[in-house]
This record gives sequence, C-alpha cells and structure tokens, in this order.
Amino acid sequence: MNHLLALNNVLSKYLIFIILGFSCIAYIVPEYFTWAIAYTPFLLGIAMFGMGLTIKFESLCSILRHPKDICIGVLAQYTIMPLLAWGICHIFTLSPDIVIGVILVGCCPGGTASNVITYIANGDVPLSVGMTITSTLIAPIVTPLLILYIGGAWVDVQVLPMMITMVKVIIVPILLGAAIQYVCKSHINTLTSISPIFSMIAIILLIAAIIAINKDKLFVSGLETLIVVGIHNILGLLLGLGVGALLKLRYDKTTALAIEVGMQNSGLAVTLAATNFALNPLATLVGAIFSVWHNISGAIFATLRRENSLH
Repeated sequence: MNHLLALNNVLSKYLIFIILGFSCIAYIVPEYFTWAIAYTPFLLGIAMFGMGLTIKFESLCSILRHPKDICIGVLAQYTIMPLLAWGICHIFTLSPDIVIGVILVGCCPGGTASNVITYIANGDVPLSVGMTITSTLIAPIVTPLLILYIGGAWVDVQVLPMMITMVKVIIVPILLGAAIQYVCKSHINTLTSISPIFSMIAIILLIAAIIAINKDKLFVSGLETLIVVGIHNILGLLLGLGVGALLKLRYDKTTALAIEVGMQNSGLAVTLAATNFALNPLATLVGAIFSVWHNISGAIFATLRRENSLH
C-alpha cells in the first residue's frame, strides 16, 4: 500500500511532465499507443469512476448549502466557454475537424482537475466540487444540445447517440463510484487514496493514443490548435474572474469560479469526438492539447491567485 501511495504522489506531482514525456514517445513510436484509442470510452469511464469515489455526503450538502453560488458557476460554465468556442470558430479560419474539437471542449462540463487547482489557489474548494458535480451530472442533456446549437452549422450532430455515450461514460461510472463510496465507508479512505492512480494512467494513455494516431497531422495543425486552445482557456479564466467581480463574490469564490469556467473536462471532449464524430478524426487532437495546456495554465493561474490572496 505504501508503494501505491508513493506512486500516487509521484504521478500527481509530475503529471504534466509525464504526459509530455509519453506524448513525445507516442510521436516517435506511435505503434506503442495506437491500440488505446479503441478504449477511449473505457478510459474516461475509469476517470469518472474515480470522481464518483470522491463524492461524499458532505459534497452533496455543499450543493444544498450554496445553491446560488453553484448555479452562478454552472450557468457561467455553460455560457462563457460555448460562446467563446463559437466566436473562435468564426474569427479563425479553421478546418471542420478543429472546429468541432473546439466546440466539443467548449460545451463540456468542468473537469475534476479544477478542484485540485482551486485548492492550490486557496480558492473555495467545496464550491468548486459542487460546481463540478452539478455541471457533470446535467452534462448528458446540456452538452449535446449546446453542441447541436453551436456546431450544427459545421457538422451533422446526432444528439441522442451523444446523450447515450455520455450516460455510459459519465453517469454510470460516477453513480457506481458513489455507491461503492457509500457502501464501503470503512475501507473508502484506502480506495480513494489509490484510485487517482488509475485515473491518471487512463488520461496519460488517452492523450498518448491521440498523439500517436495524429502524428502526421501535428505538423500541419498542431501549432494552430495550441494557439486556439490557449486563447479559449485564458479567455475563459479571465471572463470567469470578470463574472465573479461583477457579482461581487468573495475572493476565494471568484477564484473557484474562474478556474471552473476555464478548465474543461477535455477527456469527455476527446471521447465524444472519437465515438460520435468519427468522420472528423482530428477533432480529438483539440481535447488532448487542451488537457495538457489547461493544467499548465491552471497551475500558473493558481500560483498568482494564491500569492495575491496572501497579501
């Protein structure tokens, strides 16, 4: 058990560098990782199962205690990032694959990484967790409808298959994890202490697989995708701050809100691209690059907010 805990700490501390390392390996020897793309829904399901294991009664109570703040966060989540995606796709001359990738990322709920980044930033962690849980649970309805409304002008969007995919890879694993957390309370601390290992391995494999299958297209679209992803993420963080300031939220709540808005569940975007937009294979690249970028920018943003909160 001590070895697993040590592995968990190493993966958590150096996750970005590990992802970058495996991405480089995947580019050099893609045949080592291309097999993993077939397991995209399963890999995301593992990550969502880990999220379910962390949903405690106290987390649900925080939603009930702060419904106004959470509603503000979820509303900002599902308006700012989708509208930014729409604007970016109109301003830049992007290929249809990149367009649908940007829209998928923009319409997804907040990612669980936002909770960790909020903690580092001295933000309101219960609020962050509440926003993530709420936006994720309503995602199977909200996300496909947003994608249809925003992306329908560029690609054919099948709403029902997308909803079914999201129920399978989000709702079922989360509910299973939450049920196990509730039933196995006496052993749950041990389980939750090592479950992030499997979630992180799943994300590492997923990103490496996407780099591997898109190796030949990276030279053509890689830099363009990185620029678009960076603009999308940074504007999301800044507009999240703007909403918090406009509504005169406390500093820690504003921090949590900005991070929640700017950091998306890009793993879900990758899964939706791979399973529901197979005719647009490069769409998965946007989510993969966003996965790496938003953790780097989030860590920088968290450091700045934390230092500012201490003065």
